[in-house]
Amino acid sequence: MTRTLTIALDAMGGDNAPEMVIQGADIALERDPHLVFILVGDEARIRPLLKKTKRLRTRDPEIVHTDKAVGSADKVSVALRAGRGSSMRLAIDLVGAARADCIVSAGNTGALMAMAKVVLRTVPGIDRPAIASLFPTLKGESAMLDLGANIDCDATNLVQFAIMGQIFARTVLGLERPLVGLLNVGSEEQKGHESVREASTILRGIKDMPFDFHGFVEGDDITAGTVDVVVTDGFTGNVALKTAEGTSRLIGQFLREAFRSSWLARIGYVLARGAIGQLRQRIDPRRYNGAMFLGLNGIAVKSHGGTDALGFASAIAVAVDMARHGFVDKVKTELKSSGLHKPAMKPAAVATA
Repeated sequence: MTRTLTIALDAMGGDNAPEMVIQGADIALERDPHLVFILVGDEARIRPLLKKTKRLRTRDPEIVHTDKAVGSADKVSVALRAGRGSSMRLAIDLVGAARADCIVSAGNTGALMAMAKVVLRTVPGIDRPAIASLFPTLKGESAMLDLGANIDCDATNLVQFAIMGQIFARTVLGLERPLVGLLNVGSEEQKGHESVREASTILRGIKDMPFDFHGFVEGDDITAGTVDVVVTDGFTGNVALKTAEGTSRLIGQFLREAFRSSWLARIGYVLARGAIGQLRQRIDPRRYNGAMFLGLNGIAVKSHGGTDALGFASAIAVAVDMARHGFVDKVKTELKSSGLHKPAMKPAAVATA
């Protein structure tokens, strides 16, 4: 029997909130009727939008009212000091109080990570939470982390990311035994920073874990699907993510220009419309929307700030998968099995980008 999940939504986070959030929740209910939403935000703006939905309005979701919201340009320090009564903070508090199973927000990334760390804390043994997301590849999909939470990482951080990443791949992608790789400037063992080489040595020595370690991978291996989980530091991962997003937009623009270049090209577009539709669906960023904060003692998912309702529904779906498959408990269990469990946690700098 499918378990009912309660999801806290930061209704005021994102460029198109609260409309996008409400509509996204409605789409998510169509896909999974076993969801209960708590909407956190300005009730005067949320109520009229609920009346326009097909499914959400029939559930009469709880609304936690606040007219405060964290701005997309707010600095993390400012958000932490002034954002206690904001929609983002109150939504996180619902998870911390066990009133919700997870929280989804399209708001300020740095503020969301900082607030979630304060309220939810990190899993014992995890030094730094990481941001993970999915990438389209020639073989399907792969997971990549860290995508910007930690600019500098040592070997221990990278190993912890690898363990969390493979659990994420098993949870969300349904892989039985993921293949994990460390992003490097070459596949040879002597290449790369000392921290990357040391992490490789540690991962090769971990036994009896439900994943396989491939070794080093390079940038072109990301889209090739050479491994199921790509592990790197937040600086490199964020550059790779933004490069991929920019390349996708570039290809789309080139295609539009090419098909508008002549009448013959327009006819070609009509003939190839079905194939182009498949391509557009395959690389649609809304399918991969939702950056997961792995390593927290609770589930928090960050949706892209400029997404639409369909993209926000995809972020909700990722949060649901993580909650239903007990992601946090698996991290705790497998971290102990790896022999790397440490009760003490050192503070980590949070990226403000």
